[in-house]
Amino acid sequence: MRRPTPALWLGVLIGLRLGALPMVPAHAQTAQGGTQPPQGEQRLRAQQDELDKLRKERANLESRMNALQRSARSLADEVNNLEAQRRTTKRLVDALDQQLETINEEVIKAGSGLMRAEGELASKRGALQRRMVEIYKRGSLYDVEAMLSAQSFAGLVARYKYLHELALNDRKMVRRVEGLRDQIISQRMLLVRLQDEVGRNRQEKDREARRLAELESRRQKNLTAVQLTAQRTRERMQQLVRDESRIANAIATIETARRRAEMAPNARPAAASTIRTSDLGKLDWPVDGTILYRFGRVVNPNNTTTRWNGIGIGASIGATVKSIAAGDVVLADNVGTYGPTVIVQHGGGDYSVYGSLQRIDVRRGQQVNKGQSLGTVGEADPDLPPHLHFEIRPQGRAIDPLEYLRSKR
Repeated sequence: MRRPTPALWLGVLIGLRLGALPMVPAHAQTAQGGTQPPQGEQRLRAQQDELDKLRKERANLESRMNALQRSARSLADEVNNLEAQRRTTKRLVDALDQQLETINEEVIKAGSGLMRAEGELASKRGALQRRMVEIYKRGSLYDVEAMLSAQSFAGLVARYKYLHELALNDRKMVRRVEGLRDQIISQRMLLVRLQDEVGRNRQEKDREARRLAELESRRQKNLTAVQLTAQRTRERMQQLVRDESRIANAIATIETARRRAEMAPNARPAAASTIRTSDLGKLDWPVDGTILYRFGRVVNPNNTTTRWNGIGIGASIGATVKSIAAGDVVLADNVGTYGPTVIVQHGGGDYSVYGSLQRIDVRRGQQVNKGQSLGTVGEADPDLPPHLHFEIRPQGRAIDPLEYLRSKR
C-alpha cells in the first residue's frame, strides 16, 4: 500500500478547507445585528394608538356638539361639551409632546448608531483594502507554496490551520462590511422617516395648540353667556312673579269692587258670566297659532323653573287677537313682562287675560263682543318668539285655558 504523498495530503486538506467555509448571506448578519431597537418601535406604536384613541374621542365629542347645536339645546350643555373637548385636546397635545420626545430619542439613537456603523465600516474597509493589497503582492499561489514548503506533515497541518483561520477572518470581514453597508442604508432611511415624523408631529401639535386655544376661548365665552343668561333669567322670573301679582291684585281689586256693588242697597242683579260651563272645550282660540308653553310649572332648558298662569300661543307679529267672549275691558295697559295687556271681565267673576301684545285696540271701560279685536300679537319677551300670553281666571283663579278652547289643536 502506497504512503500518502505530501501532494495528496495537500489536496485532501485543501478540499476540507474549501468545504469548511459555507457562504452566509449578507442579510443574515444584518438580521442578527438588527437596525431598530424593538423597545423604541413598541413605544412609538403604543403612543400612536393612544393618539388615534384621543382623536376618535374628540371626533365623537364634536359630533355631539353638532347635534346639540342642531337641537337648540341650552348653552350649559354646550359649555359642558366644550370643556370635555378642551380636556381631550389637552391630553392629545400632551400625547404629541410625549411622542415627539420619543421620536427625538430615536433620532439620537439612530444618529449615534449611524456614526458608529460608518466609523466601523471605514475601519473594516481599510483593513480589507490592506488585506487585498497583501494578497495581491503575494500572488495567487502563495497558499500552495506555503504548504508545499512544509518540512513535515505536522508543519503542513499547522500551516493549513493558519491559512484556514486567515481565510475565515477574511470572509468574516467581507460579511461584516456588507452587513455594515446594509445597516447604514437602513439607519439613513430610519433617520429620514423619523425626521419626517418630527415635522408632522410638530405641525399637528401646532394645529392642536391652536384648537385648544380656540376651545378655551369658546368655552369662556359660552360660560360668560350662560352666567348672563342665568342672571337675566333669574331677574326676569322675579319680575314675572311681581307682574303676575300685579295682574292678580288688579283682578282681586276689581272683583272686590264688583261684589261690594252687588251687595249695595238697591243694586241691580249681577249679570251672569258670558263664559258658561257648556263652553268647556268649545271656545274659539283668541289667535291662530301653536302652543309655545303650557299652563303650570315648566322646566326650562337651563334647568330653571317657570310657573305659567296661562299658555303661550305662537303667532306672527301683527296677527289679530280676539276676545273669547263678550265682556267689559277692565285693564288696557302695559304690565311689565306681560307687555301691553288687556283684561276682559265676562261677568260672574270670570276674566280673560291677553298679554304680550304689540298694539291695544280697546280702552278701559269699553264693552266688547265675542270675537271682537282687542289688539295684535307682539314680542314682549325677548327670550320667546312672537306670541300671545293667554289666561282664563274663573272667580279670579287661574286655570288651564286649554280646558275651554277647542281641542282641534
